[in-house]
Amino acid sequence: MRSIPDFSIEKNCGKKFIAGLDEAGRGPLCGPVVAGAVIFTKYDFDDMPLISDSKQMTEKQRNTAYDWITNNPNIIWAVAQCSAAEIDELNILQASLTAMTRAMNSLNVKPEYCLVDGNKMPKNVIGESVVKGDAKSLSIAAASILAKVTRDKIMRELAKQFPQYEWEKNAGYPTQQHLQAIDKYGINEHYRMSYGPVKKRLEKNANS
Repeated sequence: MRSIPDFSIEKNCGKKFIAGLDEAGRGPLCGPVVAGAVIFTKYDFDDMPLISDSKQMTEKQRNTAYDWITNNPNIIWAVAQCSAAEIDELNILQASLTAMTRAMNSLNVKPEYCLVDGNKMPKNVIGESVVKGDAKSLSIAAASILAKVTRDKIMRELAKQFPQYEWEKNAGYPTQQHLQAIDKYGINEHYRMSYGPVKKRLEKNANS
């Protein structure tokens, strides 16, 4: 049975401005990793749509939640990213944490406490990590939705420039069709050169 997140963790923190932080896009071979940061300034809503782990929601459900979150006057939010080049430089874990820090710093209110999805904390961020946090905390779940919807939009825009890779369908993940497209059309600046399938193809081309 799927867990439904709520505000229990937030209410037990004893702080006023609590930010949920989450990211999307650790697994794809290309494109940025995107993070969301969300502060709910109140916890009682009559019109809240489904807000859960973004990976467990349909695209329609995510878009409905995204519109509700970003247009609600009682919610403070921000998104930020790390590019493919930064992922290669930092590694994906550090790039994810950096993107979350950037999102937090982009909020127009400084959070007193942060709830971070996963088991790692960004440097200089006050708060706690919450394993499977997007299934427990509504603030983290909302951040995961912002990150996922924003990243999908970015990949759809990039797909207009590079339609041969079908990023609007695969979002950069290593599907069989995507890997075949890479073999046929090569690798461009949006790819993460340190990722195994990309690195392997670069080395093969260098040795051929």
